[in-house]
Amino acid sequence: MRGHGESRSNNNVQTTWLCYDKVMNTTIVSTVRELRQAVHQSRKKRQRIGFVPTMGALHAGHVSLIKRSVEECDYSIVSIFVNPTQFRPSEDYHKYPRTLEKDVEMCNQAGAQLVFTPSVEEMYGKASFAAGERARSTFVEVPDISDILDGKSRPGHFRGVATVVNKLFNQVLPDKAYFGQKDAQQVSVIQTMVRELSMPVEIVVCPTMRENDGLAMSSRNRYLTSKQRENATVLYHALNEVRERVIEGERDAGLLQVIMAGMLEETEGCEKEYSVIVNPETFQPISRIEGPALALIAARFGETRLIDNMQLGENALA
Repeated sequence: MRGHGESRSNNNVQTTWLCYDKVMNTTIVSTVRELRQAVHQSRKKRQRIGFVPTMGALHAGHVSLIKRSVEECDYSIVSIFVNPTQFRPSEDYHKYPRTLEKDVEMCNQAGAQLVFTPSVEEMYGKASFAAGERARSTFVEVPDISDILDGKSRPGHFRGVATVVNKLFNQVLPDKAYFGQKDAQQVSVIQTMVRELSMPVEIVVCPTMRENDGLAMSSRNRYLTSKQRENATVLYHALNEVRERVIEGERDAGLLQVIMAGMLEETEGCEKEYSVIVNPETFQPISRIEGPALALIAARFGETRLIDNMQLGENALA
């Protein structure tokens, strides 16, 4: 790490990062006990707590969530934890980018007061977790929506997501939690869990942040070669084509799905996984667009799997 100094108080680590000629102060904690101490102090001041759960490798999309939390809440917490239980053995858990120093800098620049960086052992106990393997532990499952689309392609993925988010909500006790629209199915899983388990947290869904050429920001974009990165913009172009067709009056969801599939299949190096139009609440396919709808795409470019979506709502139907 670049030069820094730290002082310890009440088991919390207050770190001053000296980067790019800027002095940056942030509180970093790595245990649930330390986190709860900070949350307790915030609650004593009657502050509203905002929470942004992440797996690190932050980009401008994450920063937009943190800034939204800072705008709407008194005390904003960001978690950085690469969760092994949402990865299958064949997936990229061990390769997933870990850039903690840079991530903390970005959190602090965005205004977050606390960053929570637990270990796997801290989150799940002493049991050994191999990515995707079920050890002795309690899991949270949200049926039906977890078993289709991304859930079908990645069995057990949403069980891991629901479990870790449930644990984090119990640890942070936030008033509001912020998620990006890019991970639409994940957001729906979490919203369903919160509603059905009567969790006292408001889920705030923020717009997808995109690069200048339309590609949705993702931590996995860094895996792409320059050629793959160029070709991956077809995801946005296919979704935007569907949106434009709906604005022009097209209502046949089957036809629109064919258009999306054709654009993906004609793109070099693009291996289509799915391109569908669904009900945004149930994520079940629809035949005609007669109200709010959601266009969803998943494809691989080499070994990198990317997802994206676009809302086809009332404004598109005008």
